[in-house]
Amino acid sequence: MGFTHFDANGKAFMVDVTEKKETARTAVAVGTIKVNQEVYEAIQNGTVGKGDVLGVAATAGIMGAKKTSDLIPMCHILPITNCRIQFEMDPKESAIHCSCTVKVTGKTGVEMEALTGVTTALLTVYDMCKAMDKSMEIGEIYLKKKTGGKSGDIFNDK
Repeated sequence: MGFTHFDANGKAFMVDVTEKKETARTAVAVGTIKVNQEVYEAIQNGTVGKGDVLGVAATAGIMGAKKTSDLIPMCHILPITNCRIQFEMDPKESAIHCSCTVKVTGKTGVEMEALTGVTTALLTVYDMCKAMDKSMEIGEIYLKKKTGGKSGDIFNDK
């Protein structure tokens, strides 16, 4: 399959989904932020000076998913029906794993929304903790699962 966002002259355009059927679609993206031990413990204990880091990050992730079409030029505006951000604390790695699940009934998928949501959530953790640790690392962001649509279900169990 070739690139779908370019015309015969190589000019970028938004894909026309007018004739596509609406289907239930889901996407799950994941990512990780590695922090120092002080930050890890402060997040876990709720003692970061800026407040509830994971609560704020979850809200930011949802907002990011909802604003994806404002950030990524060729993304369609989608009526997201559900978005959920979840965190898992990893004491062994001094890391926080994040997942973003986005659902829609629509003509195109929500992969970009899930990726934007997880990235925004992790950036918010960084922003809220940067005074304590400037060496935090965000990474391992990828699409873990996609369901619905013409290409069917895709699973990436990295």
